[in-house]
Amino acid sequence: MNSRSKWLLISVGLGVLLNPLNSSMIAVAIARLQNVYQLAFTEVSWIIFVFYLASAVAQPVMGKASDLFGRKKIFLAGLMIAFIASLLAPLSPYFGLLLVLRIIQAIGTSMMVAVGMAIVRIHITEKQAVALSVMSIFLSGAAALGPFIGGILIHWWDWQAIFLINIPFVVASFLLAWRFIPNDQQATSLTHELSFRKWIALIDASGILLFTVGLVGLLVGVLSAKSVGHISMMHVIVGLIGLVSLGAFVRHELRTTTPFIPLRTFAKYPAMTRVNIEFMLVNVLFYSLFFGLPSYLQMVRHVSEFHTGLLMLSLGLCSLIVSPLAGRWIDKSGPRPALLLSAILMALGSIWIVTWQPTSPMVSVCLALAAFGVSNGLNNVGMQAALFQSSPKEMIGVASGLFNTSRYLGTILSSLLISIVMGDTFSAGGLRILGIILTVIAMCLLLMNRRRLASKPLEASMNS
Repeated sequence: MNSRSKWLLISVGLGVLLNPLNSSMIAVAIARLQNVYQLAFTEVSWIIFVFYLASAVAQPVMGKASDLFGRKKIFLAGLMIAFIASLLAPLSPYFGLLLVLRIIQAIGTSMMVAVGMAIVRIHITEKQAVALSVMSIFLSGAAALGPFIGGILIHWWDWQAIFLINIPFVVASFLLAWRFIPNDQQATSLTHELSFRKWIALIDASGILLFTVGLVGLLVGVLSAKSVGHISMMHVIVGLIGLVSLGAFVRHELRTTTPFIPLRTFAKYPAMTRVNIEFMLVNVLFYSLFFGLPSYLQMVRHVSEFHTGLLMLSLGLCSLIVSPLAGRWIDKSGPRPALLLSAILMALGSIWIVTWQPTSPMVSVCLALAAFGVSNGLNNVGMQAALFQSSPKEMIGVASGLFNTSRYLGTILSSLLISIVMGDTFSAGGLRILGIILTVIAMCLLLMNRRRLASKPLEASMNS
């Protein structure tokens, strides 16, 4: 790999890491934001939800937009949007404005994730596998270290620092990307050939709108009813609007030629569908702990943001250490044994959470985090390998898009689950109920993997 390729890789990596970094740093800031804006936990949890919803919608849209306007332009535009949002967010006098800027930040950082891998694939031709593995380190490392970095920033400064820390990354990435990412010559001709109306149809704007309205409407209805303690007619109407919109979304996606989420694909390839369902459940488990535990530690155990970040670091480090080891194991034995072990660890970790008391030693917290960290490392590699084995080669691009959608849906559902269980404030009893629910989900995953491993391994079914 020559010097120019290395600098290109660094410029893309510095931009791409902003999305997972900002999605994970916020985990240790929830309790602080709840105090600053005098809000219930259910209301503050929207700062998690809106980021993932905006990312889920923006990434596939911006991936298609890059074909029209050019990948370099989309990447640089994403950096500028992220810069503006990160600069203005600390000045927000109202939580509603902070949510808007958080959505803008998610869109900007998603623009870089959507085209970052494509830029590396196209412009780095030597040692491409090494380049892609480095990009994975940027992505997974930023997500794993986010709570630790957020804890340090809030401890030494305040919550505003988790937004301002983006500025040096954005500036460095912009300067390097402007210099080292080549221009997309083909984008100009494509722009002339494709009208705006055709591009709107290509990205399935109607499907995106129905999906967003449906999901937001349903969640607003549920969370609003939970926060006030009773169900009013307004909650019912908003929830019904969400359900009707989701129904219209399904109908639209089955009819359109370029669907936002190709639902027919799930029916056509059941093995791939099972992998996506498992991946969604895995993310519900992991992110329920990832976002829920920091608030529990700070609100119930009265642990500082700094020490909360240190405790959460054990989860991230276990995940990072296990991932390369899991890759070697899966190369030899296939993904199913690793996924079975992952399900066992998640089940044990969830059961362990149910036993926690407000006076339980912190070593028990570390053990649960370690179990989930190791399982996450196994899942990062194992689920991807299972996806490749269950998806036809001619549609691996669509399969990868669906895979990321499953990740975001799982994360969104985890935020909803925490809000419903915890309500206004975090409590030891609420965490125990959350642990019971996570145990049920983990046992379902365990049974799914055990049955498949015992009856017919996925590798054999794909080769037959």
